Amino acid sequence: MERMGSLDAVFIAVEDSVNHMHIGSVGVFEGPPPPFGAVRDLVESKLQLVPRYRQRVREAPASIGRPLWIDDQHFDLDYHLRHTAVPDHDEQALDELIGRVMSQPLDRRRPLWEMWVVEGLADDRWAVVSKVHHCMVDGIAGSDLLGVVMDARADAPRSACDQWSPAPEPTRLELARDTVDMAASTAWKLARDGAGACVHPSRTFEHAREVAVGLARLLAPTRRGGSSLNGPIGPHRRWARTLVSLDDIRTIRAAFGGTVNDVVLAAVTRGFRELLLARGEPVDGRLITTLIPVSMRTPDARGVFDNRVSAVYARLPIGLDDPVEVLDAIRAHMDDLKCSHEVDASTAILTLEDVAPPVVAAAAARAIVHAQEIVQTVATNVPGPQTPLYVCGRAMLATYPYVPIAGHIRIGVAIWSYCGHLYFGVTGDRDGAPDLGRVLRGIDLGFEDLLKEAAATFGVSVV
Repeated sequence: MERMGSLDAVFIAVEDSVNHMHIGSVGVFEGPPPPFGAVRDLVESKLQLVPRYRQRVREAPASIGRPLWIDDQHFDLDYHLRHTAVPDHDEQALDELIGRVMSQPLDRRRPLWEMWVVEGLADDRWAVVSKVHHCMVDGIAGSDLLGVVMDARADAPRSACDQWSPAPEPTRLELARDTVDMAASTAWKLARDGAGACVHPSRTFEHAREVAVGLARLLAPTRRGGSSLNGPIGPHRRWARTLVSLDDIRTIRAAFGGTVNDVVLAAVTRGFRELLLARGEPVDGRLITTLIPVSMRTPDARGVFDNRVSAVYARLPIGLDDPVEVLDAIRAHMDDLKCSHEVDASTAILTLEDVAPPVVAAAAARAIVHAQEIVQTVATNVPGPQTPLYVCGRAMLATYPYVPIAGHIRIGVAIWSYCGHLYFGVTGDRDGAPDLGRVLRGIDLGFEDLLKEAAATFGVSVV
């Protein structure tokens, strides 16, 4: 029995019949597909490395404490591993399949993950679809998890399966005792922190001021009229993908400066500009606000499967048409965000459950999600491995991420790097974003135009 972390519990609290809080990835592999039993044997041999894969969530009595992780007394690997195929080597059918798979919530009565083996792709390729609840991992931890479940070498030796048996399920008395212990620990921490604040009043005041400044910025993003990017969402999803070479991004950076993330956000800005133009919405002078997760994971926390993130709100200048002007504006804005204290404010909000009663913190988390009409989208960029991963000796050729949407946000963009490319996965509400492909086309155009400008202005060769 283990108490769920405060930030992990937020993702449980905000989930409902419409807001499904799982993240995922779609790895495409070289063929031929291995026997499904071989994939099963591989996953079974890895379970000992990921204890959460055999644990389920148990709510605290009367919801007065954070949920707990307990061993699943009826763990069934065959429930979590699925096997399917797409017809006629249809790549579009794979995207449709991902939309349907990700539209279904994970079963709270079981460990919160699934893995699908999908056969039938063109050129004898196949795919592995990973689906895991956000309460288990953030983006960085999810990337680490993928590296654990898969192999680093084609000829990696297979580990022996452990002789696992679940720990006894805790009794109601044990759960009650643990809840009381947690409440006492929280009270002690508050008292200790309060005493520390009194000892260093100037430091405490300065931190409170920084949080207040950041909170004011978080709650007052620029808005210019309504947008079809916001609105009620349903339980069903669309999903689409694209990719770009990291060498192309390095070419753009060599010409115009900025970070990889700046260039990515410039292309994402073009994606939403093209979408809104196609919908007949005005874009001149407009900004849209995107939530950008910020990793707070320290090097010593790599390989720990939990959530350690904060967030900032970035303003994407969709009113600008010139691609270089867009990149310059984003670079300046992102530099400003680094000293804005928005991360401090976000961290204070996301760790509210450390200091507030869990039932109060859960209600606050749900209220914040449903009130976030000031945010039009989410864009998360996670660094992945630059060396190949393998399943049953087959190399993963490409991997596309999936990000959940929630509240009033109808479209989200996830980016993941792997072996010299950036892979984009765009999630949309099935009814609210039927034209998701326009976002992808705009992202592609954003990179193409920046490459053309680099070649024309600086004489940089474009392959």
